[in-house]
Amino acid sequence: MELVLKKSGSGYLYQSDDLDVVLFGNLPSVLQPLATGPQADKEVFGVEEGARLSALKRDVASCNTPASTEIEVLSPTGVLTYRIDIERVDTLGMIGILSVITDISEARHRERILKTLLRELSHRSKNLLAIIQGIATQTARQALSLDYFLSKFRGRIQSLAYSQDLVTDSSWRGAYLFTLAERQVSAYWPATENPISVRGVNAHLSPNATLHVGLALHELIVNSASCGAIAAGINSLTIDCFETLLDDQDAIELAWIEHLPPALASRNEAEDHTFALTVLERVVPVAVGGRAIYLTTSDRIEYRLTIPWREYEIITRVEE
Repeated sequence: MELVLKKSGSGYLYQSDDLDVVLFGNLPSVLQPLATGPQADKEVFGVEEGARLSALKRDVASCNTPASTEIEVLSPTGVLTYRIDIERVDTLGMIGILSVITDISEARHRERILKTLLRELSHRSKNLLAIIQGIATQTARQALSLDYFLSKFRGRIQSLAYSQDLVTDSSWRGAYLFTLAERQVSAYWPATENPISVRGVNAHLSPNATLHVGLALHELIVNSASCGAIAAGINSLTIDCFETLLDDQDAIELAWIEHLPPALASRNEAEDHTFALTVLERVVPVAVGGRAIYLTTSDRIEYRLTIPWREYEIITRVEE
């Protein structure tokens, strides 16, 4: 019996109807004082919980109805949770109260973690839905037809999905900037002929920054694929990331530099440039708590996004 109890992780305490201890076995060290007498419940579990447990045992003795409860105990390793199953034993000449005590700390810990993760998932899902709603609203305002709306909306949602995949794959920790840029451009250019040179600091972006920087890159890439360097088939695009300061605090600056050939100099704006500018100059910098500048000249498109320290981390090669 002792071996069975040890393998099951349960202990037992057998008491008379007056709660005098008769037998006990396999009690964990923190519960060993329960075997000392009727007042031990209060000593081990505290006055309030101990009184509740003693009253529950007396109810079982008088009504002969099994009962179960859970009690938490402080220990040097943290909070432990025990389930106590109580029933009256009246057999083989033995009459009393049997309490089977099982350590369920690990199960309760997993439940708490799961609840925390579900709350976090709910929070992130609501944020994601808010972003999608904003994209749909702004795209609709610029749409000249249903086909136009569907084309632009699907592209932006797909861009968001690419970024979200990276966040999910990292267990919601975010994504590296270089990987994010490569994923976004791959939808418009074969990986073997990538026209964008990404260099500098390969910062690890937060989940929030990953989604919004991904949206900014999508707008820049679509503009370039429509009437810029990518459309012309030339490798004149660079994305540079370097450390800087924002309000005297650590930050990184993401710089998109696109050189335009003379043939494209007169048409370097996307069809829905108004929404693109909204995303690049307002939505993205506000979402990450940074700032942005978008500049165009006859032969150049330049976008600079400054991201504060709380939205990224720089991981060394050893840590990677």
